[in-house]
Amino acid sequence: MTNKIIDKLAWIELKNKSILSTKSYGKDKYYIPGGKREDGETDEQALIREISEELSVTIDPKTLNYVGTFEAQAHSHAEGILVKMTCYSGEYSGELQANSEIEEVKWLRYSDKDKISEVDKIIFDYLHNNNLLD
Repeated sequence: MTNKIIDKLAWIELKNKSILSTKSYGKDKYYIPGGKREDGETDEQALIREISEELSVTIDPKTLNYVGTFEAQAHSHAEGILVKMTCYSGEYSGELQANSEIEEVKWLRYSDKDKISEVDKIIFDYLHNNNLLD
């Protein structure tokens, strides 16, 4: 049996060693912002579209920087369904505000790991180990 993989993109936005996270309506966890690509979209196109929809800001494609790809059990999905997060950082213009399905935008620290999904915990560990997240 092959594992099902949910292929997602995430935007790593760090400030003062905290990370931008979002919570959707009806969810109990915070997530690093991003989402799934649509047919034919590149990583860059999908990430820019998702962030624009969720947070009302525009990422500058020239500043996109690959951070890493992380995999874990998908939160609130059946055992064996994995989420693969391909993460990029990048500069943005505009003002961050919750939009579409996003209820709340919050800057989280490493001590907030109990509030996030499994794959985000791996990303938090990576950022913390690289001295980017307190």
